[in-house]
Amino acid sequence: MTRKFTQIQLRPLLIIVLLIGAMRSNTYAGGFPVRPHSLLLSPSVSYFYANKAWDSVGHLGAFPNNGHFSSITCQLYAEYGLSRRFTLVAQLPYITNTYEQSDFKHTAAGLTDLETGIRWYVANIDYRFYFMVQGTVITPLYANSPSLGYGLTGGELKLMFSGSMKMLGTNGYFSVENGFRQYISSTGPFQDRYNATFGLNLDKQFKNQISVSDGGFYSTSSNKQFLPAQYYANKNFSFNQVSLSYGHSFSREFSIFITGSKFISGRNTGDGASGAVSLVLRPF
Repeated sequence: MTRKFTQIQLRPLLIIVLLIGAMRSNTYAGGFPVRPHSLLLSPSVSYFYANKAWDSVGHLGAFPNNGHFSSITCQLYAEYGLSRRFTLVAQLPYITNTYEQSDFKHTAAGLTDLETGIRWYVANIDYRFYFMVQGTVITPLYANSPSLGYGLTGGELKLMFSGSMKMLGTNGYFSVENGFRQYISSTGPFQDRYNATFGLNLDKQFKNQISVSDGGFYSTSSNKQFLPAQYYANKNFSFNQVSLSYGHSFSREFSIFITGSKFISGRNTGDGASGAVSLVLRPF
């Protein structure tokens, strides 16, 4: 029974950790274009912890036997400017996940889903407001390892609107996005990923900034069945989270961001919090 519970609880938590990694690129990339023939790199490390979970109807409860889940994600995001309107994007995460309770411990580690795509900056208004469309291919870098993800090829179409303006007596910016993701399988799932970010620059030199974000995920599948004994195969879940981020620019080529996030509601997923540190490098 102990091992069965671990399998039941582990799967949806791993999915959420992967989704945190996918969402966190908003902090540094936003919807503003990278200059032609320029490269942006952002390595990051994040930590996630949960000891409670929401069930299929959103009731929150603790894991039995003092159970808790933790994850460390090391990730590299890259964006290269092809022209004023097009950029190439890629994201590669490596995760280490651990579920532990009084009489059992399970750890899984490895590369997960490689995401590669192209961004099209469709239009802009006075080079201050941008409309963007992004297409992404999802390629699993593992096989027969449900502890690391679905193991399915997929695709995503993302729409984004961003801009900068004077707000509250200082320079501010915002970004709103919605992504629609489909995994290639008879039961999907189909997912809707959404996020809104609002930020303020704290000084005239644009050295320091803070931002708040509200976002989440909604996942659905033709397989609507929910069986506790097959929790690991669940493809129907949702969550919402809020984030607070601080960024400091040492130069145009080097910046650092520190982010804290907390889940505020969910269904078929863990209730947890995360912290992340990311660097932004512009080598050319």
